[in-house]
Amino acid sequence: MSEVMENIRVLAPFVIIPWLWLSIRMIRKPQRYFNSILLMICLFFTMFFLAGVFGQYMGIVLLIMTIMVIIALLFTPGLLIVNGIIMIRKESFAFAHILSLLLGIVIGLGEIAIIMVLKNSMYGDFDTDANKVAMIGGATVFYGSLLLLNFVVYAIFIQQLPHRANFDYLIIHGCGLADGERVTRLLAGRIDKAIKIYHKCKTKPYIIASGGQGGDEKLSEAQAITDYMLEKGIPEEHIIIEDKSATTMENLVNSKAIIDARGGGRKIGLVSSNYHIYRCLIYAKSIGMKCTGIGGKVAWYFWPTALIREFVAIARRKSFIIWSLLGYMVFMFPFIIWVKWA
Repeated sequence: MSEVMENIRVLAPFVIIPWLWLSIRMIRKPQRYFNSILLMICLFFTMFFLAGVFGQYMGIVLLIMTIMVIIALLFTPGLLIVNGIIMIRKESFAFAHILSLLLGIVIGLGEIAIIMVLKNSMYGDFDTDANKVAMIGGATVFYGSLLLLNFVVYAIFIQQLPHRANFDYLIIHGCGLADGERVTRLLAGRIDKAIKIYHKCKTKPYIIASGGQGGDEKLSEAQAITDYMLEKGIPEEHIIIEDKSATTMENLVNSKAIIDARGGGRKIGLVSSNYHIYRCLIYAKSIGMKCTGIGGKVAWYFWPTALIREFVAIARRKSFIIWSLLGYMVFMFPFIIWVKWA
């Protein structure tokens, strides 16, 4: 028992401090990407802490956890490829629907490269050109996968946070329509979530239906959302149509303009698909809109591809590119030194 208590005494600060830091940042700046890195640090130290509870068996428990993580990583490419195939069969063949398949292939090639390096190293072939290329390629894929994993874990984590049940305004982010005039299952999930929140509010909020009309659509997304809500019994006087936007950012900018013109609102909720909330919060922060993100459920097979698309959108931001490149240089430094002097 004394060994267990000693482990807890030593490891507890490494768990408590990062989680406390993350909690403060989640309250003040929930949309920052650094939070995702901090969350992974918290989980890493939590793993050590949980292993420490087993006292003298800590090393064995850590070994088991490590093996489980390695197995999960080895299976990840195959799962992504299978998901891509399911997306094509259930949705359609489009570039956006094969992102998980493509990523699975890339990660798979990276894992093969790393395995090849380990195999060659066992036989003393450290300094071959093929081994050096495989090392750099595998390490690069691993770094990119780590950035994506940080985002995915945080996107899931942020959805578990409690939120208030009383709002002045709810903004529903539109998306494409089925046959150019009907809400899709994806959009219906967003609307149903907003309706559920609406009924929970003691003072009923205004719901802003946001989304313009695409070139292949017979009416605006905002109008389709409105028609759906009217059928569900939402009073027309509580619905505001914003039918000029074509992107997520425009959804927010135009909706904010409407709210400001009506005297502003202190409690604003953004309602979208759960995978989309993180990006919505980042964009809202950039235009000075204080709000709470609320995610609607989506089909399980849609998640991987949707999260990859969200990550790509986040990764295009200038700040992300700068910091990720700096991180890449630091991460790759030992590998480059090894390649140069091996």
